[in-house]
Amino acid sequence: MILIYSTHKNKEEAEKIVKHLLEKKLIACANFFPIESSYLWKGEIESGKEYVSLLKTQEKLWGEVKREIEQIHPYETPCILKMNVEANYSFDKWIQEETQ
Repeated sequence: MILIYSTHKNKEEAEKIVKHLLEKKLIACANFFPIESSYLWKGEIESGKEYVSLLKTQEKLWGEVKREIEQIHPYETPCILKMNVEANYSFDKWIQEETQ
């Protein structure tokens, strides 16, 4: 099982991408968190509010999930991070059953 961390300009954008991934059965579920970010962008320090989506899926779907996000994400350089995790048996089984 993996978690995919991605940032978005607002909750609506995050929900749009998550809905797309759920409909394609590429993820089983997602969580949303408001955050504040500071980063370098084109040589300048930027700050702002964003939303994080934390996506749960199978390791074998990482490449496809990443490609789908890159295709529909409005950011020029979206943040898409993969984290390998372990879960309790019943939750992991549910993730496997709900995704392709």
